Amino acid sequence: MSDITDPPVIDPRNPSEPLRIALGERYLTYALSTIMHRALPDARDGLKPVHRRILYAMRELRLASNGGFRKSAKISGDVMGNYHPHGDAAIYDAMARLAQDFNVRYPLVDGQGNFGNIDGDNPAASRYTEARMTAVAEAMLEGLNENAVDFRENYDGTLTEPVVLPAQFPNLLANGSSGIAVGMATNIPPHNIAELCDACIHLIKTPDARDDTLLNYVPGPDFPTGGIIVEPPENIAAAYRTGKGGFRLRARWQVEDLGRGLWQIVVTEIPYQVQKSKLIEKIAELIQTKKIPILGDVRDESAEDVRLIIEPRSKNVDPDVLMGMLYRTSDLEVRFSLNMNVLIDGLTPKVCSMKEVLRAFLDHRREVLQRRSAHRVEKIDHRLEVLEGFIIAFLNLDRVIDIIRYDEDPKAALMREDWGKDHVRAMNEKDYVSPLAGEGELSDVQADAILNMRLRSLRRLEELELLREQSALMEERAGLEDLLENDDRQWDSIADQLRATKKQFGRDWAGGARRTTFAEAGVVEDVPLEAMIDREPITVVCSQMGWIRSMTGHIDLTRELKFKDGDGPLFTFHAETTDRLLVFGSNGRFYTLSASNLPGGRGMGEPLRLMVDLPNEAQIVSLFIHKPGRKLLVASTAGDGFVVPEDEVLAQTRSGKQVLNVRGDVRALVCHTVTGDSVATVGENRKVLVFALEELPEMGRGKGVRLQKYKDGGLSDAITFESVTGLTWLDPAGRTRTETTLDEWVGKRASAGRMAPRGFPRDNKFN
Repeated sequence: MSDITDPPVIDPRNPSEPLRIALGERYLTYALSTIMHRALPDARDGLKPVHRRILYAMRELRLASNGGFRKSAKISGDVMGNYHPHGDAAIYDAMARLAQDFNVRYPLVDGQGNFGNIDGDNPAASRYTEARMTAVAEAMLEGLNENAVDFRENYDGTLTEPVVLPAQFPNLLANGSSGIAVGMATNIPPHNIAELCDACIHLIKTPDARDDTLLNYVPGPDFPTGGIIVEPPENIAAAYRTGKGGFRLRARWQVEDLGRGLWQIVVTEIPYQVQKSKLIEKIAELIQTKKIPILGDVRDESAEDVRLIIEPRSKNVDPDVLMGMLYRTSDLEVRFSLNMNVLIDGLTPKVCSMKEVLRAFLDHRREVLQRRSAHRVEKIDHRLEVLEGFIIAFLNLDRVIDIIRYDEDPKAALMREDWGKDHVRAMNEKDYVSPLAGEGELSDVQADAILNMRLRSLRRLEELELLREQSALMEERAGLEDLLENDDRQWDSIADQLRATKKQFGRDWAGGARRTTFAEAGVVEDVPLEAMIDREPITVVCSQMGWIRSMTGHIDLTRELKFKDGDGPLFTFHAETTDRLLVFGSNGRFYTLSASNLPGGRGMGEPLRLMVDLPNEAQIVSLFIHKPGRKLLVASTAGDGFVVPEDEVLAQTRSGKQVLNVRGDVRALVCHTVTGDSVATVGENRKVLVFALEELPEMGRGKGVRLQKYKDGGLSDAITFESVTGLTWLDPAGRTRTETTLDEWVGKRASAGRMAPRGFPRDNKFN
């Protein structure tokens, strides 16, 4: 029986087996590489490898925040050639993003030139822009030359690069991060450094603090573009506790008074990662399609700051109602998702809570402190060794000069000489172990230092300075030893460093104050159309060819109107701008129009088919004003029909709502308002049938039931009426006739009926 660690047995007769294993191994390698070395940030410094290498390369180029700029092409070239063997375009894009103050809360790169803008324009080519580090980036790098972190070889083994940066503040949360790996992704919003430092200090004092307690210090994200977070506090707490959630973010706006009752809305901050140009295009589209009738105009008056002007169609509009509708239909309100999936120890991806991320940062800072302190102790020991040699030289100056002048090998002679033990005993009293090679003998380092000493250093003043320096170093070394041996002192030191960072990048620092505020979302109720539009009388005119328009005021309906050649009136009626119109097509579908959206009456109007998706082969059967609560009688040429509530035929989209089902050559023919208790139908054979309305079913959609039976032909018209008042029609002479004695034509639904009475219209229509 083989051991479980043995490699899988490959069947030579199965050629797919090696390929399957090879693909599995290679894909796993690719996935791990993407997760660890490209897409997910490190929880300790909050950086991905490309960003870390950019900052390190700029440090090697000595591009300090108070120094000069260098061409971006030079920087991206050095990063690509020395540390990051990928495309220079990808490196430059990553560097440019670190310089965009609308994308990064605390920019790490100080850019000079065109680095893009909030409209979504791309940065200029790398040969046209220049860059250097910011003070924030320098805080990320401080301690690199003090053995604060581990270094590893670069991709070709010719140089070394840091595995992680020391990072004075929790950059992962301060600047946020986003990335898509293989099978996982991350999306972290930016936060305020001062608040993060306070949370870290609290976590140092109370290591077992609850996640919700940290919200007293970090209430939520702090986006570089500002805005207002309207997410409920309980949702924010759950997001930070689990590492997954989201934040609703709205634009910041105010009402600007223009005098005489006029006003406009000024948007001064837009949501994070929303391109201003696309936002304006979306709002302009809403105006063009009239999806928000109370919205009048939008224009961009932005300069260095954001200033979007939104004008209402009427001064009587409520600004809160207008903005509430814009929140629903545009990116003036967005939802920023939180997925805190990070490399918690530089190796393992994990979805972390805010407490876990801050704890990972603090543990990293403690390791950095210990390594820097140990490195400083080594430097002090080396300097004390040199200082001891100098002091020996001063105490025995004549003998040292004599050896240097006359001995053939002064270094060896200095090291052989016995210089006594008094100075060694004095230093040992301060818990310092002398590095002397033997009993009062000089070490190799001390001998070299004495030989390299300048003659001008032999002054009495220099000797006193050496003694003072030795005393100060001994005191500093004792403090560092105590620090390395005491955990509480280490955490106190880290807390002091965080307080210093908070002071450096807090409220008094340019851009340090919180930009994003919090508010309650409020409930934006559905506002009826009538409340959003000024109520004005209009006259709706629809031609036989389907051109529709609205004329201001209630004009005389008998007045002669202009139409295109070969066209004429089909429907003309009085309405108001707040009305909704229903269009019934011969395809059995109802379409809904807003009277306020109809084109003006100066021209011939616009084709109705451009406003709704009415097929070219379908005809307009009926056009009328919608009145809630009414019922309609609908019927097809085949003689099938039913009653439908008018409220159920309203359509929300251009495609309309199918109500009467028709197939083949059958088409919708009748749509009349239900009034009375009886139904009268007439066929193409001029036979009339009258039956009770209660025999017709009430349906929302369908083919319906048979109204009248025909041997040949079909239905010509159908109408409802009150049996007491009788059935009315116009005779061929244009006179109104009313027939109250209808017993001859009364029958059961779906019967054949009797021939129409004398004087019935020749077009077989009741109206």
